[in-house]
Amino acid sequence: MLAVLQVASHELNNNSNKLYSSADWITDGVFTHGVEGPAVDENGVLYAVNYQQQGTIGKVIGRNKSEILLKLSNNSVGNGIRFDRNGNMYIADYVNHNILKVSASGINSSNKQAPIAEVYAHSPLMNQPNDIAIMSNGILLASDPNWTNNTGQLWRINQNGEVALLEKDMGTTNGIEVSPDNKTLYVNESVQGNVWQYQLSADGSISNKKLLIHFDTHGLDGMRADTHGNLYIARYGKGVIAIVSPQGVLLREVKLKGQFPTNVAFGGSDGKTVFITMQKRGAIEAFVSEFSGRSFVEK
Repeated sequence: MLAVLQVASHELNNNSNKLYSSADWITDGVFTHGVEGPAVDENGVLYAVNYQQQGTIGKVIGRNKSEILLKLSNNSVGNGIRFDRNGNMYIADYVNHNILKVSASGINSSNKQAPIAEVYAHSPLMNQPNDIAIMSNGILLASDPNWTNNTGQLWRINQNGEVALLEKDMGTTNGIEVSPDNKTLYVNESVQGNVWQYQLSADGSISNKKLLIHFDTHGLDGMRADTHGNLYIARYGKGVIAIVSPQGVLLREVKLKGQFPTNVAFGGSDGKTVFITMQKRGAIEAFVSEFSGRSFVEK
């Protein structure tokens, strides 16, 4: 792993000397209030949407060290970001009903030309694709809320970019994640406070929908799983990350500096650093967990 990975956990541990203690990684106003979609690539570089202006992708190479990666075309604005095993980046474009793709070769190119985000999947029936999860085989799952009506949909995007509607008439679908064994899909509904679990097949089909946990107050936003299958859920408005077991037990709440977390991602030398994008602050916080993230281990 590169030095950028090693620095993250080391700096946070030195500053806090304890687990689950959140501190600023990127200070206020570096990103816009639309900061979202944190994701760490195989080199340990952290990315998030809306760096300094809407419609951009920012690149964070260390604590308070950031730069622009690219500006999206056609007035697109990104939300969730994921990487596949080959290092390709996928971006949920909620303006133009797209899932965009940036090739690994473009991201890692040594020339100074910005990489290009191309349309990987599109459907005019999408409301505004919000967040995406990825299976080990490259199949994407996308949440698709309609904030006006507090409803939502759930989509599958196959490895060739083919789009299929998995479920409609849901609540306000937002955070989405796949379990470490790729056998369970989790989807939350922001307004309704529900986190649902589905049995997930190898082809990306879902069945046996069950309620994992319900929250009575505050919103739900992005979420990620650790290697034990625990979900780290951004509690929008409450200013915490809720850690929930695969059995639906609330294990702990990690207090953040800001009140409006939008999403989370794992990184660091051992995959135990949790990065949190903070709306309204335009910042990124981070804390160290005792467990590595699922996405980190799969790289």
